Amino acid sequence: MTALRPERETDASYGDQSYEASGALADWGAGGAAYQEPYGRQHGQPYEERRGQPYGPPLDDETMALRIPDPPPGPENGPIRASAASAGPSGSSVTGSPAGGRAARRKAAKRRGGRHGGGRETAPPGAPESGRPLSRMEARRQARRRKPSPAVIASRAIGEVFITTGVLMLLFVTYQLWWTNVRAHAQAGSETHQLQDDWASGKRNPGVFAPGQGFAILHIPKLDVVAPIAEGVSNAKVLDKGMVGHYGEPPLKTAMPGDKTGNFGLAAHRNTHGEPFRYINKLTPGDPVVVETQDTYFVYKVTSTLPVTPPDNTSVLNPVPKGSGFTGPGRYITLTTCTPEFTSKYRLIVWGKMVEERPRSKGKPDALIE
Repeated sequence: MTALRPERETDASYGDQSYEASGALADWGAGGAAYQEPYGRQHGQPYEERRGQPYGPPLDDETMALRIPDPPPGPENGPIRASAASAGPSGSSVTGSPAGGRAARRKAAKRRGGRHGGGRETAPPGAPESGRPLSRMEARRQARRRKPSPAVIASRAIGEVFITTGVLMLLFVTYQLWWTNVRAHAQAGSETHQLQDDWASGKRNPGVFAPGQGFAILHIPKLDVVAPIAEGVSNAKVLDKGMVGHYGEPPLKTAMPGDKTGNFGLAAHRNTHGEPFRYINKLTPGDPVVVETQDTYFVYKVTSTLPVTPPDNTSVLNPVPKGSGFTGPGRYITLTTCTPEFTSKYRLIVWGKMVEERPRSKGKPDALIE
């Protein structure tokens, strides 16, 4: 049996002509250049002109990926084309914009220090990367770095000691220079009023007085001093209370104002604790000093001053004081205090001589009358 076989191989028919596979290959080779024409030209032609031309984008020698088409011509695209034409060999324009797509722009932004060109914040030494939790070793290291060194701790402790010491010294000075005077003035004023009340009521009689007991009032008009006189020169019992002390105990026992002869020796603070003798260095010869007792006013006149003498010079309290200028027995008064001020290194001495003994019944002496 004879098999049937076709007379020619046909693929398609265009009119009255048959189109064989070999003819298609020949046509492809002959008309392949048409496929290399820019795709944009074909898009601008009408259908009749594009008839018979191949469809699809033009071939790309470098890559078969899709390419961004050129923008359509127009006056608004002039600067863009000029900028692209002026791009350097690296693919970036004159303005410095990186070429190569979004990935290249991101890399360039990272090199500049951030996506938007801003500077990155510098992490502290030893700090972990952002978003990564600290390990135990890193946490310990940071804790050790935050912990102050022994030198810092020692300097802080020394500073606190100095500050505390300064505050304590300031409080002590305030106590000595201010509070002791306030308290002593109050105590001395109370004792003076008590003495005057007792004299008025007859409760106190002249005689021998116990240590710390008040028995007279000292007036120094020039210095505006009015202070009670008590027996003894004890700091705790007499002087620190703002009173004037009488040397009435051996071996420095001195006379009383009512004695017919002798030296009436007194002592008081020059600074702090009422400071009754603060300004006795300003007394000059002729200034009055009055001792008021229960029934008599004894008026003395200042005769001389010894600005500086050692504390152990007790001869200034003799019945006839040495260095006073007195040549024989008499009725004298001696005021003693410390010098220079705020120290007890030396003693300041002021002497006086009694010039008047006036009973209280005759009223105040002229020295006390303003």
